[in-house]
Amino acid sequence: MNPDSKDKFLDGQILLIDKPLNWSSFQAVNAIKWAIRRKFQLKKIKVGHAGTLDPLATGLLIICTGKATKKIEGLQGQVKEYTGTITLGGTTPSYDLETEVDQEYPVDHITKEAIKEAANHFTGEIAQKPPVFSALKKDGKRLYEFAREGKEVEIKKRLITINEFEITAIRLPEVDFRVVCSKGTYIRSLAHDFGQYLDSGGHLTRLRRTKIGDYNVNNALTPEKFRELLLPEASND
Repeated sequence: MNPDSKDKFLDGQILLIDKPLNWSSFQAVNAIKWAIRRKFQLKKIKVGHAGTLDPLATGLLIICTGKATKKIEGLQGQVKEYTGTITLGGTTPSYDLETEVDQEYPVDHITKEAIKEAANHFTGEIAQKPPVFSALKKDGKRLYEFAREGKEVEIKKRLITINEFEITAIRLPEVDFRVVCSKGTYIRSLAHDFGQYLDSGGHLTRLRRTKIGDYNVNNALTPEKFRELLLPEASND
């Protein structure tokens, strides 16, 4: 990235951003957009992201500027890699830490062999039901709006592909994993279904997106670091 080239941002840049915990994807885009506009005194510039990350997730967010925003749809369709932690023995309505544990289950019967067998079970093409706490729309309304109103809605399962599901550590009730998956996969739903398969409960307690296609979070900048590089004089604002 050449921080002194306005034309490069307008012609189109693909920026790799490491989204911090508790930031929305929208906040990250706005932070990048603000820095670019301030640096070059621009009234407007197109800036968008390829694939939303929940506020409780961290990791790779691809942000496109200018004419590169036309590439967003293609980038969104690429295979993604995640690492994270599933906590067994409890479920939450949101399938993650956005909501409190509502039901508890035993974990004493769960063996390492059973956990690895469960990972194999969820590898390949599977039918997955998206979480009710999601931004998907039904009848013109976001699913999470129905959920927060306490209304039940029918959610249809969708076919997704789990290319790889590797168990990287087991510290019951916590299970660490690495997943490579297709567009449209909800790791929260995978955590919930994983717990059910083990005759227990499960919810997602940590998630980090590490790759999108050939793009790697190891090459990404935090929004703060991007701002410092672009606007060193504003680092104390």
